[in-house]
Amino acid sequence: MLDRVANRLLRPSLECGARALLRARLTANAVTWIGFALGVAAACAIAFEAYLTGLALIVVSRMCDGLDGALARLTQPTDRGAFLDIALDFLFYASIPLAFAVANPADRALPAATLLAAFIGTGSSFLAYAVFAERRGLHSEDYPNKGFYFLGGFTEASETLLCFVLMCVLPERFAQWAYGFAALCALTIVTRFAAGWRTLD
Repeated sequence: MLDRVANRLLRPSLECGARALLRARLTANAVTWIGFALGVAAACAIAFEAYLTGLALIVVSRMCDGLDGALARLTQPTDRGAFLDIALDFLFYASIPLAFAVANPADRALPAATLLAAFIGTGSSFLAYAVFAERRGLHSEDYPNKGFYFLGGFTEASETLLCFVLMCVLPERFAQWAYGFAALCALTIVTRFAAGWRTLD
C-alpha cells in the first residue's frame, strides 16, 4: 500500500547509489546476495536479543534490496536476477519472526507461527497471480519496472519493514505486532484472491 509512495520518494537516491555501485563494478546479483546476507545477520542478532543491532542490519539489508533493482535497470535486468530477488526476499521476511521466536520461544512461538502462516498466504497468492498474469500477458501499471507482475495489497514491503522496526524497538510487544500484522496480511490475502478470481475468470 505504501510501496508506490516509497518508491517514488527513494528513486533519486537509489539511482545515485546504483551509479556508484556500477562504478565500483558490483553486479545487481551481488548486491542481492549482500542484502540477503545482511538480513540473515539481522535475524541472528535478533535471535541473540541484540534487537537494535538487528534493526540496523535490517535497514541496510533493505537498502540493498532497493539498490539491486536500480542497478539492474542501469545495466540489463534478467529473469535470473528477478527470481533471485524475490526468492531471497521471502526467505528474509520469514527469518525475522523466526528469530524473535528463537529469542523467546515460550512467549513468542505462537504469534510468530501465526505471522509466518500469514506470510505464506500473502506470498503464495502474490506468486500464483504473477504466474498467470505472465501467461496472459498482463502488466502492472503501478509497478512497471518489476521483473514480474507485482500485485499490491495492505501489506507490501514498506509495511512489513515498518512492522519489523516496531518489533525491534519494542520487542516486549512482539505478540501484538505479530497478531496485528497477521490480521492485515489476512486482508491482503482476501483482496488478492478477489483480484485473481475476477481477473483470471
